[in-house]
Amino acid sequence: MQESSTTLNRSLGFWSALALVVGTVIGSGIFFKQSSVLDSAGSTGGALLAWFLGGVITLTAGLTIAEVGAQMPHTGGLYVYMEEIYGNFWGFLSGWMQIAVYGPAIIASIAAYLGILLVGFFHLDAVWQAPLAIFVIILIGLLNMVENRWGAAFQIVTTLGKLLPIIAIVIFGLFYGDQDAFGQTLQTVHHSTGNFGVAVLATLFAYDGWILVANLGGEIKNPQKLLPQAIILGISLVLIAYTLVSYGILHFVPAEKIHTLGQQTTVYFAQSAFGTIGGRLLNIGIIVSMVGCLNGKIMTFPRIVYAMADRQQLPFSKYLSYLNRKSHEPMIATTAIIAYASIMILFFNPDRLSDLCIFTVYCFYVATFVGVFLLRHRHPTTVRPFSTPGFPITPLIAILGALFVIISEIGSDFTGVVLSLVIVAAGIPVYYYKQHHRTTD
Repeated sequence: MQESSTTLNRSLGFWSALALVVGTVIGSGIFFKQSSVLDSAGSTGGALLAWFLGGVITLTAGLTIAEVGAQMPHTGGLYVYMEEIYGNFWGFLSGWMQIAVYGPAIIASIAAYLGILLVGFFHLDAVWQAPLAIFVIILIGLLNMVENRWGAAFQIVTTLGKLLPIIAIVIFGLFYGDQDAFGQTLQTVHHSTGNFGVAVLATLFAYDGWILVANLGGEIKNPQKLLPQAIILGISLVLIAYTLVSYGILHFVPAEKIHTLGQQTTVYFAQSAFGTIGGRLLNIGIIVSMVGCLNGKIMTFPRIVYAMADRQQLPFSKYLSYLNRKSHEPMIATTAIIAYASIMILFFNPDRLSDLCIFTVYCFYVATFVGVFLLRHRHPTTVRPFSTPGFPITPLIAILGALFVIISEIGSDFTGVVLSLVIVAAGIPVYYYKQHHRTTD
């Protein structure tokens, strides 16, 4: 179905890669998680420290993955890393987990919430939530079926757009707030079941998504150099943005008020700072932020489908590995992801499905972090395009951070952990079937 000479375009530069890192991380979490992090931390100082530590842990993860990614600058990201380090079986399971539930469910959950925002913003009936969500992901999918430079350009524009409300919150909070951003204790929930660890866990989820740029390793110019730069600088920028936004809000809104407002804290901040119009402007900023986040995910997840199909590891691999001869884009893989996400929007609770896979995602994260040690042991004399600074401390911190997420998930949602393992295990018969029938697809 596809000409052998048709390959992915290696045309993405540094700014496109950087925009993908920042854009796929910053969605709506920073705007809506202020209250939950504060409630768990119990104090404003604890909340700020949680956001900062979550960023530091994520940065160590990025520094670690950057060494692996620079050695394997291929399309597929985490899937390719697991395959190269641990073999085809574990590589397949990491890819299966991402395309069977995790990727489509994340796209569906973001799109579904975007549909809610659009209905509220335009004062439409609630019946339009799902159709609007599906319409948006179809439009973004169509954009990503033309040459990748258009999707990358859109990512840059939306990333710049989402920075505007962040800058506004930071500046106004810093210069016009009069609250103690470090010393307020939240008496209302001081003795609740929440704790500092739970607060850090919430921020780690808000930082997740940076690794998706690695799925485009086969399309980034000079990936051995640019991929590590984009990951490290991107995570650093998000860390600074998250910490400053949190400080700005905590400096302007009293802690008890944040606890009472919950997810409406940032909207209250905007209305108080800029009047009624501020709330609507913030909504526009969040909508742009979520559209950019969706674009990054719709741009990257089909690459995993393509990479697995190109290795004849999926049913209908001949079709899923098809690249358009003009745009060099995986059109059928993109269509499949959009269709799957649309079904989830209509019939399932995508938030729950994506939550189920957090556990397994971090299991594969840990395995990849350990892979840095394995690669150095196996190839001690190989020249590495990028070496993790602070080795071995940096990858050890990344491993401990991921283990913290895994253990926390087991303790808080054991049923979900079991279900997530079942979802991954469902890929095992698919793997062995394809192993024995590769020539028949």
